[in-house]
Amino acid sequence: MPKKQKATATKAASNTKETVLQTFEHIDHDHTHPNLISPLDGHRIGLARHQQNRTKHNYEYDAIVLGAGPAGEAAAMKLAKSGQRVAVIDPRDQVGGNSTHVGTIPSKALRQSVFNIINFRRDPLFQQTKDGYQVPLSKVLSRAREVIRHQVNTHKLFYERNQIHIIRGWGKFIDEHTLEICTNDQEPTKTITFNQAVIAVGSRPYRPDILDFNHPRVFDSDKILQMDYVARKIIIYGAGVIGCEYASIFTGLGYVVDLINNKEQLLSYLDEEISDALSHDFRQFGVRIRNNEEIERLETHDDCVILHLKSGKKIKSDAILWCNGRTGNTDSLNLEAIGLATNSRGQLEVDHSYRTSVPHIYAVGDVIGWPSLASAAYDQGRNAAAFMVGDEDAEFINSVPTGIYTIPEISSIGKTEAELTAEQIPYEVGQAFFKHLARSQIIGERSGVLKILFHRETLEILGIHCYGNHASEIIHIGQAVMKCGHTLEYFVNTTFNYPTMAEAYRVAALNGLNRIF
Repeated sequence: MPKKQKATATKAASNTKETVLQTFEHIDHDHTHPNLISPLDGHRIGLARHQQNRTKHNYEYDAIVLGAGPAGEAAAMKLAKSGQRVAVIDPRDQVGGNSTHVGTIPSKALRQSVFNIINFRRDPLFQQTKDGYQVPLSKVLSRAREVIRHQVNTHKLFYERNQIHIIRGWGKFIDEHTLEICTNDQEPTKTITFNQAVIAVGSRPYRPDILDFNHPRVFDSDKILQMDYVARKIIIYGAGVIGCEYASIFTGLGYVVDLINNKEQLLSYLDEEISDALSHDFRQFGVRIRNNEEIERLETHDDCVILHLKSGKKIKSDAILWCNGRTGNTDSLNLEAIGLATNSRGQLEVDHSYRTSVPHIYAVGDVIGWPSLASAAYDQGRNAAAFMVGDEDAEFINSVPTGIYTIPEISSIGKTEAELTAEQIPYEVGQAFFKHLARSQIIGERSGVLKILFHRETLEILGIHCYGNHASEIIHIGQAVMKCGHTLEYFVNTTFNYPTMAEAYRVAALNGLNRIF
């Protein structure tokens, strides 16, 4: 190789080596001193949220949900999990709706506290103890307040995890795709737009004009949670589910209770034997049941109230609790702006997909009426959302167990004896009385019965009715067996833990089979 060419090659090799070294030096330098990451620099790495079942539109939200109770929450969760951009509008500072704050949760927590007091006093070891009687309701409610706080925190996390916007305020429709939101504060109102909406605003106690609910001795089922004085006597007007539950609570606290019922018997839609058992136990506990009575007027005084009935009777008491009917919270929604109208009780009519007469507006929960239960409301909300996103598994809820938290509890599903008789279905009855069960004797519960109604030829289970403590839990065993299509023989051929309350199913099934000939 010529000398000049050799020199050029050597220089090129040298340059290449230097470049390589510089490259490695740069790599080593980057490895030693990597780029620093700061949460404050505004740089974010995200993924586009999974989108499905979305309709193209120019609105801010795919769906809005009015109300953060069980129905609204279930609808919002289902919509969010389906990839929808969702906002929930609710006037409370905390989620949970009326069910958590003034309905299901506080009343059932209160009921449990009273139940504990009753059991405490029944125990022979503590029969001389008088604590627990004649205490203000607000004191007994301390446990309920703790449960409410836990429930609010739990459900708040659900919204956060699913990236659901919670907007505090009262919603009011401006048109079919626009909602105005206002608060009780000095903040200005704002508007949001939406493609679809779910109305789940719940209900409130009905307040007739003839009563002064501002008086400190006149209560409804919401206001009663603020009662802060001892009432030795109380009138409960209305013997529906809420009235009967509060009759149990006040009787358990040692109050004298007058229960005014405008029908012939308590909870007349129940199986007649169950209704009779409740009436019997109420009277045993000291509740004065007055059937077929209606209010004429109420006198209110500083030290008492006097209820005048149309029958001419007068009842004097320390306070009155009105539990006669509920009204849907729809009056402030400006439904006229979207062409919707409610019935006299503020309720909306829906089809079997929970759709109102406005195709993109749905309604669920207490605002559509029956069955007005938190359990049903949750399923209604979830299924309404499923219909909205085109889920093939969506269904209309029409089979719901009844759960009444009196002391003791009542729960049922399926047909009653009166219904089966009217339909001329050949049925038979299997019964298990709790007083015969070992577990019931151990825990000191003597009152209660489980009834199984079944077809006497096919043994198909037609209805299950339970009266007694833990009834709301016990019923789910029968509900599952009915839904799976099993017959009465399932209970006979299944081994139950012993001793348990669930064993009542085997006892009742054998009792029923003994009646077949």
